[in-house]
Amino acid sequence: MLAQVQNRGNDMMAKVLNLKGEIVEEIELPHVFNEEYRPDLIKKAIHAIQSHRRQPYGPNPLSGVNYAWENWGPGHGYARVPRWKLGLRAVVVPQAVGGREAHPPKVQKNWREKINSKELKKALRSAIAATANPAIVKDRKHVFEGDLPKIVVDEFESLCKTKEAISTLKAIGVYGDIERAKERKRRRAGIGKMRGRKYITKRSVLIVVSKDGGIFRAVKSLPGVDVTTTKNLNVELLAPGCHPGRLVVWSKPALRDLEEWLC
Repeated sequence: MLAQVQNRGNDMMAKVLNLKGEIVEEIELPHVFNEEYRPDLIKKAIHAIQSHRRQPYGPNPLSGVNYAWENWGPGHGYARVPRWKLGLRAVVVPQAVGGREAHPPKVQKNWREKINSKELKKALRSAIAATANPAIVKDRKHVFEGDLPKIVVDEFESLCKTKEAISTLKAIGVYGDIERAKERKRRRAGIGKMRGRKYITKRSVLIVVSKDGGIFRAVKSLPGVDVTTTKNLNVELLAPGCHPGRLVVWSKPALRDLEEWLC
């Protein structure tokens, strides 16, 4: 038995599952799950979030100009450009081989993209609502059984062992997506293999809880799984790569926090 969602007027009802995948009660979902689907705002919000992490870069201000040089002037049969005092080669000017770069990147450049606070909040609400739409979730190639959203009881947050977490994820019908992520793990094609990111793993389940009672440790080794609290939830976690509709497992307390926070 898996979670099912029913519309009752403007309210959405969903069933809560226990750790064995059995239905224990039916609750009303927060109104955020009725939010309009806005992929354009979601993409804009993610680009803004990613731009805030971008590190400015640029060369040393003295690169290419830190030489003792002189201009020989006319009458030597050489181009009248600055030349290194300890040799013949031209320096400093950008048109010379080994000269400075003409327009190098500047560390003063501001990479941060702006987004209105109301747009950011609407994007977050829209990304949350997309996680309850089976068609959008399947477009991201997620594998799951039954209906969405997946809601589990409070005890889920207190699981401390990986085998217990795996048993619960199998019972609620989302463990197949973790196996999909494991099968699609591959070596990166590029120099990134030498920079601490040798392998690429697909994103699988996102687990949202109210607080960490041990679940963070229990699922940290599962391929592609992310876990976060409600207060740390953001658009990038809900829509990796700007593609909304991530497969999400909610704990019941997390939904209560969500209703207080966004509604």
